[in-house]
Amino acid sequence: MTAAGVPFKIDWQTKSKLRGPGEQSVGDLLKQLRDRLAPKAQGISITYVDERGMRKLNREHRGINSSTDILSFPSHPGKGEFPHLGDLVICLPHAEKMAKKLGVSRRREVETLLVHGFLHLCGHDHEKDKGEMMALQGELERDLLETEPLPMSLRRGRKPGSKLKTLKDGRRVVVTGRAAVALTLRDKTRRKKVQARAKEAKAAVKAPTEAKRRPGRPRKAVPAAPAIPVRRTVRKRSPRPRTGVIA
Repeated sequence: MTAAGVPFKIDWQTKSKLRGPGEQSVGDLLKQLRDRLAPKAQGISITYVDERGMRKLNREHRGINSSTDILSFPSHPGKGEFPHLGDLVICLPHAEKMAKKLGVSRRREVETLLVHGFLHLCGHDHEKDKGEMMALQGELERDLLETEPLPMSLRRGRKPGSKLKTLKDGRRVVVTGRAAVALTLRDKTRRKKVQARAKEAKAAVKAPTEAKRRPGRPRKAVPAAPAIPVRRTVRKRSPRPRTGVIA
């Protein structure tokens, strides 16, 4: 039961080798989101998949042959039908990669994805609005999780050519224009230096190593041994006996 005495059922499914947070970890977050955004909803489905499963769903429903972090499938129940809010599908390997990149736990990354997907189920769309959805997502993360929203929210709906830049204090911000171009050139220069060092190290391993002589007195020249004359023994052939046979 949640606020106002309305029940809220959460169906969990796992189709991934990785383990995702369940009812005990993020159940309260989902119920708080329901109370604030969709108080009449009584159910939601959460499914964890791997990269292959997410790529298949993304290709079938969006025509994009690649994986993504989360997909939202809103439900539109008719009159008298069970008020199911919709389905959220989360790619755990994708979430794991982003969590490592940002230096947070897998659970923390999934929490952000749940907030993001829940907003989509409620009709919000960051690709069509003017930043209202992402602003609301940040507000929900601060209020319900009591922490700052993950920087990964900045990458959604970014302008073409923009880049993520890591500041000295560890924060990640989106840069555009000349700053993005300079960041791209710096990354290319770093990659070239790393490749050059790896090439030099590989060549050094293949090159024959010369034996190093310890420091000390120089070696004395050894005189060559005198050549010993070789005597040849000449054997005299005995005369053949003459016979009356002509060959």
